[in-house]
Amino acid sequence: MNRTALVTGVGRRQGIGAAICTELATIGHNIVYSFWSPYDRAAPWGNEENFGALFEDELRTLGVKAHGIEADLSSETAPAELMRKVHNLMGDVTVLVNNAAVSEQGDIHQIDAGMMDRHYAVNVRGMALLTRAFADQYSGVFPGRVVNLTSGQGQGPMPDEVAYATSKGAVEAFTSTVYPTLAKDGITINAVNPGPTDSGWISDELRAELITKLPFGRIGTPVDVAKLVGFLVSDAAGWVTGQVIHSEGGFWRK
Repeated sequence: MNRTALVTGVGRRQGIGAAICTELATIGHNIVYSFWSPYDRAAPWGNEENFGALFEDELRTLGVKAHGIEADLSSETAPAELMRKVHNLMGDVTVLVNNAAVSEQGDIHQIDAGMMDRHYAVNVRGMALLTRAFADQYSGVFPGRVVNLTSGQGQGPMPDEVAYATSKGAVEAFTSTVYPTLAKDGITINAVNPGPTDSGWISDELRAELITKLPFGRIGTPVDVAKLVGFLVSDAAGWVTGQVIHSEGGFWRK
């Protein structure tokens, strides 16, 4: 019997979410992924129309069950509804990857209540409530795993992304706060900071700047992130919990 993973924020082929789904399917997990088309259409890096539906077939070629579900995680009721749908489709969910995120540019002079609320609703509240829904349905048949994606905001300032950095700081605080409770239920929870990742948003100018700060001479890829997530959800990582792992390829910020 395959284990089942739910991965949120899977709206485009170049993204981290799609790479994580592919990695987890490759190592034998059935996959359910969520996406939200209105956000993907509005994103500055471009939209791959119908990707959310088409990606199912690609994952199934890897020999697993796969379903995509459209879900607006900014809704208060969406996390519990999404987990209910996944459980009805696949039974027990044993892996949750909280990858969905709102990301908008804005420094301290540009943020407003709407911007802060949009980030909080998905990046913090949605993540927290989905983790709660995951823990509530978890049966213990297989080891439980939660992986949250964060962004290295504690490693150095992100002055042009105040709302985003603030919300991702809360993701790290949540991870380091709930792990003892989840451990009692047999669930690990960790956060991954992948550093600069070439998932379609990096301009040529920024790429040239980043390369000078990455000692391996390349920018991280979604596959780099996915491999680490694959380890964290494996049986081999059963003694790792409550951690924020900075997997940045030695990114040097100065």
